[in-house]
Amino acid sequence: MGELFYWLLNMSIAAAVTGTVIVLIRLIRRIPRRVSVLLWIIPFIRFCIPFGIGGKYGLMALLSGFTTKTVPVYEGDLLKVSMMNSVQAADSYFPVTYRTDLLAGVFRYASYIWALTAAVIVAVMTVLYVTTIRELKDAKNLKDNVYCSDKILSPAVYGVFRPRIIIPVTYKDMENLDLVILHEQCHIRRLDNLWRVIAFFTAAVHWFNPLSWVFLKLYLADVELACDESVLSRLGEDGKKRYAHTLLDARQSRTVFASSFGGAKIRTRIEHILSFRKMTAVSAAGLSILVIAIAYILLTNAN
Repeated sequence: MGELFYWLLNMSIAAAVTGTVIVLIRLIRRIPRRVSVLLWIIPFIRFCIPFGIGGKYGLMALLSGFTTKTVPVYEGDLLKVSMMNSVQAADSYFPVTYRTDLLAGVFRYASYIWALTAAVIVAVMTVLYVTTIRELKDAKNLKDNVYCSDKILSPAVYGVFRPRIIIPVTYKDMENLDLVILHEQCHIRRLDNLWRVIAFFTAAVHWFNPLSWVFLKLYLADVELACDESVLSRLGEDGKKRYAHTLLDARQSRTVFASSFGGAKIRTRIEHILSFRKMTAVSAAGLSILVIAIAYILLTNAN
């Protein structure tokens, strides 16, 4: 357990560094949120995978001259695989041999606290999910997979493997209900509820890292904005204004495992909608190259 927590702590540090870079990148207004959502995969990989391919021009190669080190796992002529070792509290690895008995005890007992707290957080999330789904079982079907219920305040997609769009009863006669459903269908196509659960589970495992919760909040906000962009890409200028008015009519609702139409900051989303511009083929190609370059810089370890 102590050895597991040692490597988990190193993974969390690497994810915190790469995630901070993503936070800075997403401040660039010209980068669409559909791209930002993809970029969040990078810290997710750092949170979940201890191994990395070596590279000369990555961020970790730059930091290795100051603090961050790596432990070689495999060294071939063309491929080098290593594990991040920012903590540097051991003399040898596989298994980890700590520099002092005190450090061994600290990591052993810290691992117990980590595992217990993570288990409690996951259990609470599971209870919330099951309770929410059971509460909405009596929702009445309107058409296809669209249901209505008097137990919610905002339209949302509920469920992971068999998602249902559930709207409040007061929305049944809403003028622009088609746009609300279009937004929620986008969440279903993108499997956002599944990724939402995975994101919460990742934050629960790395609960001791406050940045994991910050990244989670920003990721969920980007998911809503990315869905807005997907809808807007199908609409004209008049549709954009109609969509903005529809969003203003939707009240905010905070849900854990549901993708809610009014679940992000309304003002931010309205501003984003009004400034939206469709991507051209040239801009899409340029952004693809940018994403690949950022992934290489942030995912490679120092040789």
